[in-house]
Amino acid sequence: MRKLPEILSNKVIARSRLFRVESRQLRFSNGTEVDYERIPGSAVGAVLVVPLLDDDTVLLIREYAAGTHRYELACPKGRVEPGEDLPAAANREIMEEIGYGAETLSLLRSMTVAPGYIGQTTHAYLATNLYPHRLPGDEPEEIEVVPWRLSELGQLLKRDDFTEARSVAAVLLARDHLRGEG
Repeated sequence: MRKLPEILSNKVIARSRLFRVESRQLRFSNGTEVDYERIPGSAVGAVLVVPLLDDDTVLLIREYAAGTHRYELACPKGRVEPGEDLPAAANREIMEEIGYGAETLSLLRSMTVAPGYIGQTTHAYLATNLYPHRLPGDEPEEIEVVPWRLSELGQLLKRDDFTEARSVAAVLLARDHLRGEG
């Protein structure tokens, strides 16, 4: 196991309403010093949920994605609020975004997207035994709920509007979990 680099300095170089960019000066065990820029994540991160309406139907959402300036299909997701545990955050997000709660939430995997630059961890959950329950959300417009059959996952993976890496990974993890492979 390699020794982690020594942090020589860490300073905020930019800040917005949503992001903080840090410059982190490091010294590696071989003496090399390097400055890295990174976006640190929150202490608890975010949740993403693969909600199953039945054994073959996942409920996706279609919502505006500012990064790509288009509407994207994805799994319901959001940040974990201070003091909230991960399963409660996952359940709250699906109540806000798809109008269902889950009797059963199973952690599929915790994952990162770009760990070389972004310190955010997303905890992916499988939600089963759904029941209708809507909570008000914080989205600027109503989110469209899109049922998709897992038996037609190949077509979903080919769609131009299903590109969010965490959602792709989570749906594949859910499929494998349901097959007893995960």
